[in-house]
Amino acid sequence: MSVVPPGPPALDIDDSPTHEAPPPVEPPAPAGPRAGRALPCTVVLVGLMGAGKTCVGRCLAKLAGVPFVDADAEIEAAARLSISEIFATYGEAEFRATERRVMARLLERPPLVLAAGGGAFMADETRALIARRAVSVWLRADLETLVARTAGRSHRPLLNSGDARATLAALMERRYPVYATADVTLDATDEPPLATARRAFDAVRRHLAHSLSCPSESSP
Repeated sequence: MSVVPPGPPALDIDDSPTHEAPPPVEPPAPAGPRAGRALPCTVVLVGLMGAGKTCVGRCLAKLAGVPFVDADAEIEAAARLSISEIFATYGEAEFRATERRVMARLLERPPLVLAAGGGAFMADETRALIARRAVSVWLRADLETLVARTAGRSHRPLLNSGDARATLAALMERRYPVYATADVTLDATDEPPLATARRAFDAVRRHLAHSLSCPSESSP
């Protein structure tokens, strides 16, 4: 009889709410028609690594008058390990399970701008929660943009082995049809993050104007 070696122990997660670290100093959002007009519900930014979710998200949060939260940073705080360490020690499946738990907790918070990890929106459970409680915005980037933005970065486990370009192309093929189900799609270009955030802000407001209510208001 063959003996199956035991796998790694389950990842110990702190499910207590974490406190967002103070964001880095950024240029203030300019005054204008968007200033002081908070969005009434959470906005979740989805897309592949390198799409600009964190940079755009911080700017969008300022425009919207709500906090910004990076889901990967929350996962690291809950696990007390870096994303790379979680992948190396526990594997991708355990990371994804942790990601689902953390995303569910974050979606219970008052309105915020949430930068989701590249694979978070692929989980049916998480995608359904986002649909009920938030507005999803896909930052769609082409392959050349993603390759340029992720080059030389060692904190992305999925790109640390093999051909990063081929990996990104494969991820695009698998994930983009799912990302396309987001409420709003924006092309991620080389414009400054604040310019993309302005487009996102206006697109979300247009989306909400055509909805009867915010997702969180119409959900049980």
